[in-house]
Amino acid sequence: MALLKTAWTRLIRFVAVETSLIHIGEPIDRHLDVGLAFAKNQAIKAYEIVGSALDTNARVTNRVLTVKHLLSPLTREEVGVVRCLGLNYADHAAEANMQKPAFPILFYKPPTALIGPGAPITIPKALQPPEKHLPDYEVELTIVIGKAAKDVSEADALDYVLAYTAANDMSFRYHQTAVSQWGFSKGFDDATPLGPVLVSASAIPDPQQVALKTIVNGRTLQDGNTSDQLFTVRQTIAFLSQGTTLLPGSVIMTGTPKGVGFVKKPPIYLKNGDSVTVWVGNGVGSLVNPVIEEGAPAVKAKL
Repeated sequence: MALLKTAWTRLIRFVAVETSLIHIGEPIDRHLDVGLAFAKNQAIKAYEIVGSALDTNARVTNRVLTVKHLLSPLTREEVGVVRCLGLNYADHAAEANMQKPAFPILFYKPPTALIGPGAPITIPKALQPPEKHLPDYEVELTIVIGKAAKDVSEADALDYVLAYTAANDMSFRYHQTAVSQWGFSKGFDDATPLGPVLVSASAIPDPQQVALKTIVNGRTLQDGNTSDQLFTVRQTIAFLSQGTTLLPGSVIMTGTPKGVGFVKKPPIYLKNGDSVTVWVGNGVGSLVNPVIEEGAPAVKAKL
């Protein structure tokens, strides 16, 4: 078997200036941090891709379009199931004073949690005030499955990956620490950014050498590397596919390194008006989102 091949290296989904319609495309500038450019209102041009993000036969055309609104690279319908790993970095387990897991810790998010670049991370009224509920950031390398995977071996695991992207596993720590199941505390509507681009698996042949950062209001709070993962991307796919079919479009968020807010003294928590950037290397770039508290003036989430 071999890595999945796509005609594109980096894929974005966007509303075009020229058509006011949603398109997918490949950024013309191969080195542009698309998410950062969008946050700064800089021009982004892309070659239109004909087909869908999950179709390996989709082709890149010569038609040039201009980004008006950058969206999550996958729709909620394309994603379907969001799988997430907890405590997958030794340094994060240590800072949280929690034992390293013997097996991957899995929880799920509903697709209604997902938002795109620039969309506001929403703190629901039920989770206010933030100083009690401790809304927290978590930068994560995210896997996008490209073909149905079941009972996959570690040796073959990367052959099922379509692409990688970034996510911010927003966590509300009050509810997370109150119970043993984390899904509720990490699955609130419009609170989990995904994007800004898909980078093809062939462009990241070694997902265990990817840098990650979180920046809040200009301050770098997380600075890690996937080389520190307890369970590698290969191991994660092999483990999660045991007796379970991972469908095309499924995303797997692979955990976060040290530097999260709730363990700091005093704790750092997100609040109305904050700006959060999670950055993933190897061409993924910056996923920039403002934070709002429900009931405050807000822009409708874009996805």
